[in-house]
Amino acid sequence: MSASHSDELLAQVAALPPLPGVYRYFDAQDTLLYVGKARNLKKRVSSYFTKQHGGTRIGHMVGRIARLETTVVRSEAEALLLENNLIKSLGPKYNILFRDDKSYPYLKITGIAPKDGTGDAPGQRFPRMAYYRGSTDKRHRYFGPYPGAWAVKETIQLLQKVFRLRTCEDTVFANRTRPCLLYQIKRCSAPCVQLVTPEAYAGDVASAEAMLRGETQELLAQLEQRMLGYSEQLQFEQAAEVRNQITALSRVLHQQAIETVSDKDVDILAVRVQGGRACVNLAMVRGGRHLGDRAYFPVHVEEAAAIYHAEDEAAQQPGPDGHGVAAQVLAAFIAQHYLGVPVPPTLIVSEPVDPELLLALGQQAGVRVTAVQQPREQRRAWLDMAQRGAELQLARLLAEEGSQQARTRALAEALDLELESLDQLTIECFDISHTAGEATQASCVVFHHHKMQNSEYRRYKIEGITGGDDYAAMRQVLTRRYSHVAEAQREAGGAEVTNRQARLPDLVLVDGGKGQVSMAREVFTQLGLDVSRIVGVEKGEGRKVGLEELVFADGRPKIWLGRDSAALMLVAQIRDEAHRFAITGMRAARARVRVGGSRLEDIPGVGPKKRARLLQRFGGVRGVQEASVQDLATVEGISQALAEDIYRALR
Repeated sequence: MSASHSDELLAQVAALPPLPGVYRYFDAQDTLLYVGKARNLKKRVSSYFTKQHGGTRIGHMVGRIARLETTVVRSEAEALLLENNLIKSLGPKYNILFRDDKSYPYLKITGIAPKDGTGDAPGQRFPRMAYYRGSTDKRHRYFGPYPGAWAVKETIQLLQKVFRLRTCEDTVFANRTRPCLLYQIKRCSAPCVQLVTPEAYAGDVASAEAMLRGETQELLAQLEQRMLGYSEQLQFEQAAEVRNQITALSRVLHQQAIETVSDKDVDILAVRVQGGRACVNLAMVRGGRHLGDRAYFPVHVEEAAAIYHAEDEAAQQPGPDGHGVAAQVLAAFIAQHYLGVPVPPTLIVSEPVDPELLLALGQQAGVRVTAVQQPREQRRAWLDMAQRGAELQLARLLAEEGSQQARTRALAEALDLELESLDQLTIECFDISHTAGEATQASCVVFHHHKMQNSEYRRYKIEGITGGDDYAAMRQVLTRRYSHVAEAQREAGGAEVTNRQARLPDLVLVDGGKGQVSMAREVFTQLGLDVSRIVGVEKGEGRKVGLEELVFADGRPKIWLGRDSAALMLVAQIRDEAHRFAITGMRAARARVRVGGSRLEDIPGVGPKKRARLLQRFGGVRGVQEASVQDLATVEGISQALAEDIYRALR
C-alpha cells in the first residue's frame, strides 16, 4: 500500500467487499476528484494504491486522494447508471463530463381532442400547437425532443400548411370575433369563429399526430379513404378539402425528404477527437424526418482517458477503452445524456458501445435499445453527415481556442506579466451603468483559462451615493470586492492564498481613464493591495474602436497597443462583456423600480415557473397587472384562488 496515504484510508480500502459498486475520491479540501464504477470494488480500488503511477495524470490524482466513499449496488449496469448520475450532478475533475447548455425543446399539442367535440376549455375542444421547453406532463401531448428551436418552428409551419391547426394562445382564441391573417393565408382553419366543426378539427389533430409519429404512408391511405367516403356521399366540398390536404402532405414529404423506411425515431452519434479536445455530434431523426444536429464538447478528456486506460490495464481487460479515447467519450455521452432525455430504440454510432451500457439504458427507459456501428444505405448517409458535422464543429472550436490563446499570450507579453502558465492568467473587469443616476449597477466579469467564466460574474447594487457619480460607484464596488481579499492576504501572512475568490487577480481592468484609475489606486492603497495590477481602458480620440489606450495605476506611461493588436482584442472583448453585463443588470433593476416587478416575486404560491408563464402569457409585469382574474386563471398552473390572490396583490 502507498505510504503517502493515511492508515485510515488504506484500512478502508483493504476492507472493501468484492461486489459491484461505485467509488468516489476526494482531496484534502473535500473536492471530488473522480467517480468510478467496478464489477469488483475491492480489486478495482486496491489497484490505485498498490501500483506505482509515477508522474502520470493518474499518479497526480492518486497522490491527492485523502478520502474515499463507496456505494454497493446489485449489478454492474446499476453501477453504470449511478456513476454517470454522480458525474453529471457533481462534475469531478478527472471524469469526462458533458455539461448541459440548455434543455431540449418539444412540440406540444395541448389538451385532449375528444372525438365527440366535447370539453370545456378551448385547449380541449380545439387543441393548439406550441413550442415548448421544460418538464412534460400527462395533460398534453409532446413530440420530440428536437435539436433546436428552429426545428420545432419549422415542424409547426409544416403542420400549419397541411392540417391548419391553430397556434394562438387560449386567451386570444376565446376573444376572437373574426378570422385572423393565418386563416386568410390558409394556415389555420379558424376554429375560433366556428369555421370548422370540432369533429373535423379533431380529425386534423389526429392526422398531425400520425405525421409526427412518422406514420406517413398510413396517413396518406387514411386520407384517401376519407376523400373517397365524402365523394360517395356526394359531399364534394369536404372531399376537395381532404384532396388539398393530400396534395399538401405529398408536397411536404417530397420537399422535406421525409423517409418512409422503418426508422421513425433514431439518434445518430458521431465522435471526433483531436488536439486533446473531443466533439460528439448528435443528429436526430423523429417521425422519419432528419431534424438536424447539435454538437457537444466534453471537458477533462485527457485526464479521464489516462485513468480509464490505467483501469483497464489493472483489470486486464480491453473493455470499451481498448477502442480508444473516442469510444470512451461516446460511452460517457450516452450514459450522461440519456439520463434526462428519452432514448430512442435505435442508436447509430461511429464507435463501438458496451452492451452493458445499452442494457442499463434499456432497463431505465423500459425499451430495448440497440446500437448499429456499421450501418448501410440511408443509415450510412445519416452517419456520414453526423461525422462530417463533428469534424467541422471540432475544427471550429480548435480554431477559436487557438485564437483566444494567442490573444492571452499577446496581452501577457505586452504587459510583461510573469506567469507560470498562460492558463492561469486571471482578469477581472469592472463597469458602472445607470440611466441619469437611476438604478446604478456595477458589474464584475472574470476571465481565466482563455475564456470568460460566466459562473463567476457578479453584479453589485450601488447605494448611498449621489446619482451619476461614477467615481463613488467604482470606489464602492472595488472596496466590496477586494476587502475580503486583503483580509485573506493578511491572515496568510504573505503566503499564496489557494481560494480563488480570496486571491487578487493578475489584472484588474476598469472601464475608464485617469479618473477611474486614480480612484481604484486609492482603494487598493487603503487595502494594502498591489496597485500594479490595476489597468484602465481609456477610450481614444472620438471614442473610436481600436484607439483605446491602457492607463496604469503604478505610474507607468500609458500605452496604445495598436488597432490590430491581438492583446487589444482581448482587452476589448473583456471590457465589452463587462459593459453588457452591467447594462442588462441596470435595465432589469430599472424595470423593477418602474413597474413594481418585485411584487410578483413576493406573492405566496407564485414560484419561478408560474411567474415565467404569467410574464410570457401577458407580455410582462404590466400585462399581468392589467389582467382580470378570469384571464389569470387561464394560465397553466394558476388556480382560481391563486388568480384572485395575484389580482389583489398587484393592486
